[in-house]
Amino acid sequence: MKYLYEILVPTTIDNKILDEEYHKIWDSQVCDISGGLTIFSPSKGYWISQHNKLFVEKMIPVRIYCTPEDINRIADLTAAYYRQQAIMYYIISVDVQVKHYN
Repeated sequence: MKYLYEILVPTTIDNKILDEEYHKIWDSQVCDISGGLTIFSPSKGYWISQHNKLFVEKMIPVRIYCTPEDINRIADLTAAYYRQQAIMYYIISVDVQVKHYN
């Protein structure tokens, strides 16, 4: 079964702003897994790590229609590619309709 998920992708690594080309590689890898994605404008986020360190960073919300196994693969890919300590993703909807037209 597929669901609509949202995953948060960082705009920086080690306080260095990532260029669009860097993100496009991740986009392509996610598309290979899921077949597509929808990218939203970055938003400022705050979170406290498991070691009680405050992080303030811009995050890019990305929506992906895929299986639970796919989103887990995408989360692992995202953590490695963006060198993250944690990845947040969540189900947006369990009732997703895709209507095809020719």
